Amino acid sequence: MNHISAHARACTDMLRCILSISLCSSILLQAAPLPTNLLGAWSLDLESRQPAWMRIIEENGKQQAYLRVYVGSEGPYEIKSIDNGRIQFDMRKRKKTDAGRISVVSTVDVGVMNGQLDGVIKSPTDKGSAVTRIHFTGTKISSMPKTPPDLTRVRFGNRITLFNGKDLTGWRPYESNKIMGWSVEDSLLVNNTPKTDFSATGAYANLRTVEEFEDFRLHIEFLVGKDRNSGVYLRGMYEAQVVDRDSRMQGLQGVGAIFSRIAPSINAGKPGGAWQTYDITLLDRHVTVILNGMKVIDNQPVIGPTGGAIYTNPDRPGPIYLQGDHTSVKYRNIYLEPVLK
Repeated sequence: MNHISAHARACTDMLRCILSISLCSSILLQAAPLPTNLLGAWSLDLESRQPAWMRIIEENGKQQAYLRVYVGSEGPYEIKSIDNGRIQFDMRKRKKTDAGRISVVSTVDVGVMNGQLDGVIKSPTDKGSAVTRIHFTGTKISSMPKTPPDLTRVRFGNRITLFNGKDLTGWRPYESNKIMGWSVEDSLLVNNTPKTDFSATGAYANLRTVEEFEDFRLHIEFLVGKDRNSGVYLRGMYEAQVVDRDSRMQGLQGVGAIFSRIAPSINAGKPGGAWQTYDITLLDRHVTVILNGMKVIDNQPVIGPTGGAIYTNPDRPGPIYLQGDHTSVKYRNIYLEPVLK
């Protein structure tokens, strides 16, 4: 009996020791600081040439990564390891296959080598244990201005007409391998596609200006049907959502919103089939949105590119970019006034 008790005590002590070691290891891992040269936001350059953006933060005891490759979720993702100046985290997404939707986990390994960002995204293929590797580098994005700009002191330059009402001069499709649904009809910029759902991408091309811009005030008018969807990207990065006021995509995704980033203060939209007007000012990564004459976003910061962005570095100019791979839409009276600095 005493032998059994001694054995039980020994097992209990060993279990406590193992749990203590495990807890200590967990605390040490959590306490390991993130490499300071990784902290902040990055515009990524992927081998696959897809637009991508990453942000590494350490706030309130949490170490997290945000990463979006073109469309889809950006996270946040928990940092699972820190070793020799490099971090690792897993990205999980749903993938459509012949057998239905499955969950796919990709592992990201990233650090700074010789002063340059160096990373790889490792993802399983559809064929067993094989893994694809997409290497990437990146450019560090400057910090967000600590205070919003004083819009009362901003001066705007001469109006630049972006659409002449006659043809597509000044515009080009973003994807050369997709179907071109854009044309000019009755002095309107029209996108005709058979797509009617809200899925992220489609077979038809998006449209962008040839010219690129820094900060500006943009005027654009749009007509979208009930339960239809498009978007206007500022500098190819920040999407002002184009839907009707009764769309199921509301909140951060509704009309007047900067998609997934900033919700409008009120729903100032019109029903599907009615013309609507955006007047949007972008300055120092702060956005003011006037929808149909009502201010719905007032000089708010945008922390990063929205889903579907084709440019991810706010420190450089970018185009006005219109979603055409969603549903049919019409635009008119498109002009821009650059901010004078």
